[in-house]
Amino acid sequence: MSNLLKGAAPVSDRPIEATAMTDNMTSVGGGNGPTAGVSALKGRTGAGAPAETRGKTTIADGVVAKIAGMAAREVPGIHNLGAGMARAFGAVRERVPGGGGAVTRGVKVEVGERQAAVDLDVVVEYGVSIVDVAGGVRTNVISAVERMTGLEVVEVNVAVDDVHLPDEEEEAAPDEGRVR
Repeated sequence: MSNLLKGAAPVSDRPIEATAMTDNMTSVGGGNGPTAGVSALKGRTGAGAPAETRGKTTIADGVVAKIAGMAAREVPGIHNLGAGMARAFGAVRERVPGGGGAVTRGVKVEVGERQAAVDLDVVVEYGVSIVDVAGGVRTNVISAVERMTGLEVVEVNVAVDDVHLPDEEEEAAPDEGRVR
């Protein structure tokens, strides 16, 4: 309370930080533990509260993974996502009805209440600057995830697993059959 001006009395027994926006804040933690004094935002309830603050929105990890995967694939110089074995299993999974998963192959995410972290395994095209491509991936993924989900992206880790050479063939697509 030494920050108070001389002669001014405190408004309440609570610390000054706790008096601001009390109808929007709720205290988390007991009082003496390591989380004492930590505040979390809570939506106001009731008929007078704005509609966008009534209730809670949760975003599944898979949603953030799809957004990150699509955003990473949009960057020039990215050939594919996923390490070698993940691409092989993914190619098999795509052929199975209902297998799906191509968008999130090579993408791992951790999603909290307000933050997300993204790990990407990528294959880049031969001849591109890997540093520039990784920077472009980070920028595009952070922009897309934050814009679409409202989550703060705390990190985007890019692991370059392979370089696609121009003369390399893709995984052989199955022909109509060996015998005609």
